[in-house]
Amino acid sequence: MSTAPYTKLPWKSTQMKITPLNDTTPGYKAPAIHKAFHLLRAVAESPRRMTLTDLALRLGYSKSTTHGLVHALIREGALVLGPDGHKLYLGPTVINLVFSSWNYIKMVDSVQPIIDTLRDQIKETMVLGALIHDYILIIAAAEAADPFKIAATPGTVLPLFAGAAGKVFHAAKTDQEVSALIREKGLRQHTPDSIVDETTYLVDLEQVRSNRYSVDHGEYLAGVSAVAVALNNLIGPPMAVWAVGLSSNMGADKVELAIGAMNTVLEGLRSALDKSTGQ
Repeated sequence: MSTAPYTKLPWKSTQMKITPLNDTTPGYKAPAIHKAFHLLRAVAESPRRMTLTDLALRLGYSKSTTHGLVHALIREGALVLGPDGHKLYLGPTVINLVFSSWNYIKMVDSVQPIIDTLRDQIKETMVLGALIHDYILIIAAAEAADPFKIAATPGTVLPLFAGAAGKVFHAAKTDQEVSALIREKGLRQHTPDSIVDETTYLVDLEQVRSNRYSVDHGEYLAGVSAVAVALNNLIGPPMAVWAVGLSSNMGADKVELAIGAMNTVLEGLRSALDKSTGQ
């Protein structure tokens, strides 16, 4: 069976400014489509789940217009209602469109054999993820054969500062940039071992920069450890690969094995990604 699945998180992002409709843009005007996309962005970018009334107030639409748009998007599967029947979430249609794109399929096909090989060498679940604005998106994964494994599903999103993955991405930023993000987003206490102090987090990042890898032992999921290495890719969003498993299986020897194995395939991963995007 799987334990502590990465797949427990809903698809979400955090708040960004909603740009008003631009009536001066030349070309065919389709106000309903513009409004529908603004509504979807508002749902995706809200730090909390929104209701129909919340959306109407935030976007400045009438309740009847918002009601019509919301229910049309629900029928298409672009939005879904939460268990309470009021709060809205992005639906499977939006995510399926992203992961049905030809470039994405080519990308996964090109990197999956490498991720599978890492899984077989390290004997832990392997994940390839990307930093997308203010969340981490799992692009490809290979789950360990052990029945007590960590589950990871492509399309799952992780919080911005999630464990080893978050640290290896943020190590590429300046301390000033990271501090600004921490002040804006906050360091969440996922477990008793989570780093919630800004100074401590920045010291940890300095160690990550020096080592060129990051490790967390129970910082994001209790009893779960991970070790991550950045791809340092020049094309596309920042990407990283990481091994994740039960802390009881992720001792110093396993961490060292994972770092060596991941570093060995970095060039191959970057090359595969470049070829899949036609570069």
